[in-house]
Amino acid sequence: MSATAETSPAPSAAVITEPLPDLQLQLLIQLLDEDPRSSLPLTLTHSGGILHGDVIGHEQWKAEWARSLRQVEGEGANLLAEFPETVDQGVRELRAEEDASGAARLPRWIHLRDVTLVSGAMTPVSLPLWRGRLSDVSGWALGRPQ
Repeated sequence: MSATAETSPAPSAAVITEPLPDLQLQLLIQLLDEDPRSSLPLTLTHSGGILHGDVIGHEQWKAEWARSLRQVEGEGANLLAEFPETVDQGVRELRAEEDASGAARLPRWIHLRDVTLVSGAMTPVSLPLWRGRLSDVSGWALGRPQ
C-alpha cells in the first residue's frame, strides 16, 4: 500500500436535464403574445403525432379557455369560471420569483386554436383549444397540411 491514499472524486451535484424548447419557436410565441389578436397557422410534431392549428398568444388562449369553462354546467361551474385567473395569479407569483433570481422568461407553453391531432391510424381528432409544453415539440412548420 502506498503512503498516499487514493481518494475518489467528490460526488458532484445532481444535474437535472430536460429537453430544450426550440428558441425560434419560443421567440415566435413571444412575438404573438405582444398582440392578443394575432395568430399563425402552424404544424407541430410531438410524441403523440402531428398537430396543426392556429398558434395564439397566452392571453387569447386564456380568454377563450375561460369562455369555454363558463359554458360548463353543474354545481362546480362557478369555480371553473374563475379558474383561469386563479392559475394566472399563481404564474405571476412564480414569475416574480424568477425575476428576482434573474432567470429568463421565454415561453414554456404553446397554445393553439382550431386544432387537428393526427396520430397513427386513428381518425384525426378536432379540438377547439390545445395547450402543450414547448419542450415536447420535436419539430414545427408554418402553415397547415394541404
